[in-house]
Amino acid sequence: QVQLVESGGGLVQPGGSLRLSCTASVSVSIFSIDTMAWYRQAPGKQRELVAAIGSFGRTDYADFVKGRFTMSRDGAKNTVYLRMNSLKPEDTAVYYCNGHYASSDYWGQGTQVTVSS
Repeated sequence: QVQLVESGGGLVQPGGSLRLSCTASVSVSIFSIDTMAWYRQAPGKQRELVAAIGSFGRTDYADFVKGRFTMSRDGAKNTVYLRMNSLKPEDTAVYYCNGHYASSDYWGQGTQVTVSS
């Protein structure tokens, strides 16, 4: 089983930046997880994929964050990150970390990101 813990959310002004972190339980290396991803869910909307990184390090991004968000990982800390720049009010949502491992999906508890002046 994989436990994921997110952190780093908060309130930021439009145009600002935040970095989210997702740390996996020590029993599983992030490099052995097939795919790790960030999703988000805004009030009244469906959860949507924001960014993903495969076990070999390839990253993919949703069109609405390309050029603004960057996903990365640190094996020593067993952590993946989502660096979010040029934030917009429409980026306001709860952000969830996801790990796909051994044919199962695991989720973190979510972290709130609010972009507002």
